Amino acid sequence: MAMGRRERKKAQTRRALSEAALRLFSERGYDGVTVAQIADEADVSIATLFAHVPDGKEALIFDDGAERHVWLVAAVRERPSGQSVLEALRRCLAGRGPFADDLPPELRAKRDLIVGTPALREYSRKLWTAGEGPLAEAIAAESGLDPSDMTVRALARYVLEIPELAGTEADPLGAMNAIFDLLESGWPESRAPAAPTVGPVTAVAEPTASTAESIASAASTAGAAASTAEPVAPVAEPTASTVGPATPTARSARPRTGPAER
Repeated sequence: MAMGRRERKKAQTRRALSEAALRLFSERGYDGVTVAQIADEADVSIATLFAHVPDGKEALIFDDGAERHVWLVAAVRERPSGQSVLEALRRCLAGRGPFADDLPPELRAKRDLIVGTPALREYSRKLWTAGEGPLAEAIAAESGLDPSDMTVRALARYVLEIPELAGTEADPLGAMNAIFDLLESGWPESRAPAAPTVGPVTAVAEPTASTAESIASAASTAGAAASTAEPVAPVAEPTASTVGPATPTARSARPRTGPAER
């Protein structure tokens, strides 16, 4: 259906604002541009700017997000026979936004600006997650569940968070695939970290046959040595009955040679 004159005028103004904002953001950085400067660049008043874009500065270079909701739902409902819901959504996201590698230069510059600007990235996330309801309904219809089922809502939310979560990685497509792999397979128990150890543990070797023989031989030798040793008589403590008058000490006996030695 063709747009009327009023709708065409609104679309032209909206496009002029978006192009002015993108141009100024690229030249000066997002934080270096004001709403007044964007309105002046697009040749409209500030009131007109907010009439077309109520969310203000961060929303100027985006559409209303409705288009992405349409193709996400279509990806689920129109997927080929035998293809899972998650695989359909993986393929859908892989060719769009931060994951696309064949964008024309102007769209690549816009994508890089969004990824590198926290305020723009957060607004983009809001547009993605606003599609949770329609996507949950599509997943529920294909799964035989109610759209309000927590598992359906959780899956829809997880998928819609992927562009923000993986889009800033060095390899966005690889990060996206890793997340989808996890969603498809679940969290394996082997990913749990091992319990920490206090220090290195030295393994105690099991005794071998040769070791046992050596120990037995050493024990036999020690036993033989003990049996041949002379017994040591215990030293008795003196008692009252054994203590008597002191006996003079005998002089050393030696031959007498004559009177002079007396």
